[in-house]
Amino acid sequence: MGPVRRSFVVTTAMPLGHRIRLPRERAMTGRETPQGLRPYRRAGAVIVAASTCWGIGISFVGMVHATRDPAARLAMLQRSRGPWVLGQFLAAAGTMAVPVGFVRFAQAVRSGPTKTLATGAAAALVAGAPLFVVALADRATDLEKFAYRRGANWPFLTYSGLHVGALAALGAGLLLSPLKPWSGLTSAVGAPVFGAILAGTKDIPPFVFYLVEGAIGAQLMRYEEGPAAAGPAQEGMSPGNQD
Repeated sequence: MGPVRRSFVVTTAMPLGHRIRLPRERAMTGRETPQGLRPYRRAGAVIVAASTCWGIGISFVGMVHATRDPAARLAMLQRSRGPWVLGQFLAAAGTMAVPVGFVRFAQAVRSGPTKTLATGAAAALVAGAPLFVVALADRATDLEKFAYRRGANWPFLTYSGLHVGALAALGAGLLLSPLKPWSGLTSAVGAPVFGAILAGTKDIPPFVFYLVEGAIGAQLMRYEEGPAAAGPAQEGMSPGNQD
């Protein structure tokens, strides 16, 4: 009878509850897909959700913005005071949340011109948001003041000017990135147009800002880096999800 051969099975100890994720499971996290990486998905989702929240809020009693007669505006607001106040709260929440999405985007971009410009855009949005939130609070508490357009206009003008500057910087940064050109062009071309309207009329409907930003947010959500683009050779953009 020959020698008995014994076989041993070596097992690697793993922490309790830990399991290996399959590629399909990783794809469902939003961090990895079989085609590549989506490093700006969360930032884009925040921007889209916040822009939508702003749009819903500002649409409550929306006809008041198109009504020219102050007395008619006041009567409209008094009839719908509840929805008007709720709308201002939703618009304020959206106003404060949009900059958060762009801050996340700037943090996820690798060092370079795109990161510098995205950081500048995010800083301008963060600085301007509280000014518009104060204006929205004023609209909710003093219907007559809003209806008759009384009070200082500089907070709104400052907020709008910062927004125009943010879109200009963001557009330039996106044009230097691998994202589809239309996202950067929309922002870069829109900024001087909005600036000219603001300078000429001392007023501008803020929805134009959030329309552009919502479109950029949707593009950030969909942007996907292929395996090659995720490497160090891709200049100006993050190699992976850093948010």
